[in-house]
Amino acid sequence: MDVRRQANDSGMAEMPAVARRDGGNGGSGLLSKVLSLLLIIVSVVTLGWFGNKAMAAVTADGAVKVKQYQAVFLTNGQVYFCKLSKVASSYVKCTDIYYLQVQQTVQPEDKSKTGDQQPQVSLAKLGGELHGPEDIMYISRQQVLFWENLKSDGKVAKAIADYKNTK
Repeated sequence: MDVRRQANDSGMAEMPAVARRDGGNGGSGLLSKVLSLLLIIVSVVTLGWFGNKAMAAVTADGAVKVKQYQAVFLTNGQVYFCKLSKVASSYVKCTDIYYLQVQQTVQPEDKSKTGDQQPQVSLAKLGGELHGPEDIMYISRQQVLFWENLKSDGKVAKAIADYKNTK
């Protein structure tokens, strides 16, 4: 590089500008990239945390008592007894699922008692069906009419406890 002193109007010698190899920003380009990446990571984590809190808000405000079972009533008339673990805007998540099974005899033994015969209702655990489902269900919120918390001394909660004690 040819470095010569040049005189300016005042007669003072002036050094020519030397081009920098780092682009002229003194290393702050790398620092700004790191800070931008850090800001993006913090933003994503923060949004994820708030999103998770919003989805769990229903359970947090006590509407769903997580230590109890819930009865989930669907638009098709089916009722599931389960633990609601997530209530989102598009679905509800049920685990440890039971449902009512109605058993009727096709031909009664005594034909004179046909009008008096009541169907047998029993509680069934999800998972033993022919298609072998897992014990977890995601139900569209559009199909849920409502749900309610079950008391631990109710008939369904006692039947579930008895079922668990026999296993």
